[in-house]
Amino acid sequence: MSFNNLDTLYRQVIMDHYKNPRNKGVLEDGSLTVNMNNPTCGDRIRLTMKVENGIVVDAKFEGEGCSISMSSASMMTQAIKGKTINDAIEISHAFSNIMQGKEYDENLDLGDIEALKGVCKFPARIKCATLAWKAMEKGLEDDNKEE
Repeated sequence: MSFNNLDTLYRQVIMDHYKNPRNKGVLEDGSLTVNMNNPTCGDRIRLTMKVENGIVVDAKFEGEGCSISMSSASMMTQAIKGKTINDAIEISHAFSNIMQGKEYDENLDLGDIEALKGVCKFPARIKCATLAWKAMEKGLEDDNKEE
């Protein structure tokens, strides 16, 4: 597949997650809740996660922001559901490396997240793409401290 075709496919995946977000909403019943915002552009997210026995059983988000921010949140919630806390954080670290143009474990199944690889070429958009991931890490790390 040529670079232009791959770039077009990635843009389509990002726009699909933006227009048809997965896991949009709020979890109730004592779920972890993290609110974060990006003051430089106004993106904001409220992430709720249900963790049982060290596994992210469910994750939902709501918020406002650009297509990169909201599609990344959609992709992130899909990626972490059913994963252990350690696996979810490992995926988040791989995503952070992708955003910084660093090497990462390519054996990880990143699914749709790979569509965001091109964001690293636009430094001003990296904070948009990583907002949901930072919220997830903060929530899981804070929850881990309580146990």
